[in-house]
Amino acid sequence: MIEAIADQLARARRVLFITGAGISADSGLPTYRGTGGLYDGRHTEEGISIERALSGPMFRSRPEITWKYLAQIEETCRGAQPNAAHAAIVYLERRLPYVLTLTQNVDGLHRAAGSREVIEIHGGLHELYCPRCGYAEAVETLAGRQLPPPCPDCGAILRPAVVLFDEALPVAALERLDTALDEGFDMVFTIGTSATFPYIVQPVVMALQDGVPTVEINPTRTPLSEHVDFYLPLGAAAAMSAIVDAYERT
Repeated sequence: MIEAIADQLARARRVLFITGAGISADSGLPTYRGTGGLYDGRHTEEGISIERALSGPMFRSRPEITWKYLAQIEETCRGAQPNAAHAAIVYLERRLPYVLTLTQNVDGLHRAAGSREVIEIHGGLHELYCPRCGYAEAVETLAGRQLPPPCPDCGAILRPAVVLFDEALPVAALERLDTALDEGFDMVFTIGTSATFPYIVQPVVMALQDGVPTVEINPTRTPLSEHVDFYLPLGAAAAMSAIVDAYERT
C-alpha cells in the first residue's frame, strides 16, 4: 500500500494535507480529546467540559477560566519540536508543484518545520490581540505572564488568535481554502484527525466524488476510514517516513 501511495504522489502536481492533533503526537503532544489525551473526556476542575471552558461565551464571561486552560495547552506544547511527519510534508512541498497543509492544530509545528503553504484554520496560541482596541503582539511563551494578560494600551483582557468553541472560523482562512479547492487537487491526505468537522470532511468527499486518490493516516478508525482509497492504521511519523522513502525510490 505504501508503494501505491508513493506512485500516486509521483503523478500528482497539487496535494492537500489535512492534519489534526495526531500528527503532533510523535512530538510528545497529546491528542487533547483522543485516547490518552490531555483531557480525554474528563471534566475540568470547575466541573465543566473542556469545550465549555475553551468557548467564546466563557471567555467573554469568565476569561480567567478560558485562560487557565489555554495556558495549560501552551505549557504542554512548549519546547515541542516538529517530527518526521512535519518534515515529510516540507520535503514534498519542496519537490511537488503545489502542496497545501490545512491544519486544525494551534501548536505552530508545521511552520516551525518549514512549511510555507499552511492554513491554520484554528489560529495559533502565540499571537495575542486586544478585542477592544486592536493591540497585537507575538509571544514565544506564556511562561511568567500575568493571566489573564491585560492589554498594555487599554487594560482590557488580551486573547490569543485562536478560534474558541462556539466561534466562527476566520473568513480569510475559509476563503483561501475555498480558492484552493476550486483549483482542485490531485491527491488528498488526512493525518491524525478525527474527521468530525465538516470543513475537514468536505475536501475528502469532494476528492472521492472526483475520483481523486485519498489517503487517511490514523491509528484509530474514523468515519472516513471505510471510504478513502488508502487507510494506514499507523502513527503519522512512521507512515509519512515510509511514504517519503518509497517516493524517493519511485
